[in-house]
Amino acid sequence: MNSPRTKLYRDKHNGKFMGVCAGIADYTGVDTFWVRLATVFLFFATQGSALLAYLIAGFILNKKPPHLYRDQAEEKYWQRVRQSPHRTAREIRANFRDIDRRLAAVEAHYVSSNPRLTAEIERLR
Repeated sequence: MNSPRTKLYRDKHNGKFMGVCAGIADYTGVDTFWVRLATVFLFFATQGSALLAYLIAGFILNKKPPHLYRDQAEEKYWQRVRQSPHRTAREIRANFRDIDRRLAAVEAHYVSSNPRLTAEIERLR
């Protein structure tokens, strides 16, 4: 997965301080409020050493490109890919199987109700 859509970025557009929490929320698909709440909890639980990790992440992570996703549906799709690539691949295969089944049904219906087309197909064989 070398796509830029599968990387962790700082999201300065939706962020409050450095955009680290907003970037983590975008990456995981969790609401930003819960990520910020967990960060505050970690700050107090680790007696402030989580602040150092936050600042390091703020300086190391790249800014999120402005036009990374076309729309909200594409953003949700890539969040699912990052959470479980195997499940997403299974869902895509299932969708293609369903499309293939429906296309075969349409072809069967059209060919069976069109004797001229059936004769022309048989002549080509």
